[in-house]
Amino acid sequence: MSDTVPDPAEALLTSEPLMAHFATSVGDRPHAAPVWYVYDGGVVELVTTGRKLRNVRENPRIALSVQKDEAGTPEWTVTLLGTATVVDDEEAFREANRRINRKYGVDEDAHSENTLVRIDVGTASYRTYD
Repeated sequence: MSDTVPDPAEALLTSEPLMAHFATSVGDRPHAAPVWYVYDGGVVELVTTGRKLRNVRENPRIALSVQKDEAGTPEWTVTLLGTATVVDDEEAFREANRRINRKYGVDEDAHSENTLVRIDVGTASYRTYD
């Protein structure tokens, strides 16, 4: 459990393999892209490359949103704001990459060209739709 992320939001974030939208920004130019992730106790891990990774290296302030919907009708949404850290540790990358790939049902060693990004959540908000 995290002091920052309410229990109901944690339950939503870990409920199933959904796509997250990872938002970064450099020079006041936002960039949002879909990513796979794992969440555990106030920390999000994802693996990425390219523009997202370059942006995090320049500006670690990020947003991550996850939404569950049914045929375009939202069921719930969670938005996290936090600080991202690029983790240049091969063993930490392999462990996180395997957890993420297992969650999404792909070969555990897929996406080996990526780099681990760890997000410490600063604030969280969530909403369920009835």
